[in-house]
Amino acid sequence: MSSQAIREELCKYARKTVANKLVVGPGGNISARHEGKMYLSPSGFALDEIEPGQWVEVDIESGEVTDIGLRPSSEVLMHLYAYRHNPNIGAMVHTHPPYCIAFTLVEKELPIMFPDQAALVGRTVYVDYVLPTTDRLADAVVQKAYSSSILLGNHGLVTTGRNLREAYYRTEVVEESAKIYLISRAIKAPKVLTAEETEEIASLESEAYRIQLLQKMK
Repeated sequence: MSSQAIREELCKYARKTVANKLVVGPGGNISARHEGKMYLSPSGFALDEIEPGQWVEVDIESGEVTDIGLRPSSEVLMHLYAYRHNPNIGAMVHTHPPYCIAFTLVEKELPIMFPDQAALVGRTVYVDYVLPTTDRLADAVVQKAYSSSILLGNHGLVTTGRNLREAYYRTEVVEESAKIYLISRAIKAPKVLTAEETEEIASLESEAYRIQLLQKMK
């Protein structure tokens, strides 16, 4: 896949992020890795306003902006550190989903409650509130980057994947999980899946096939 194709793919998922109300205004940032570079949303843009040529190319090893263009997102360090830390990360989606934020105001551990959550996301970890756009936040996220989904206290959500498609759909599933939890918790304590039930779902051949499809770019 070419860098131009990566840029177009970023536009596609940036627009889906806004359309599905996972961010508002100029909030959130997304990126993808390609041949030693990362392509990151520019600072000050609503995600659905970004054109293919406006994604900022940053060299992962040096941290230098390697194209002539716009200033990278203020969360550039969070993306940069994650790519340096874990070579299996091909894309990162950072959003401000309302149910996820609401969840972090009252809880920390998001239980696994239904099959899609178990198969496509697994355990979601939590980071206490850290001042945004700082190296402190970048460090805190990297320490939890063993998980593909990280709730940021009073802030939002970070998901990663081998590609943009996988990272984006993990965002949708975690937001749906937070929504389901908050609705059910308002009635009584939710029934959650046991570790054994979660493992059974993860071992299904049908789920393995579905995950393989998510890991394809198109």
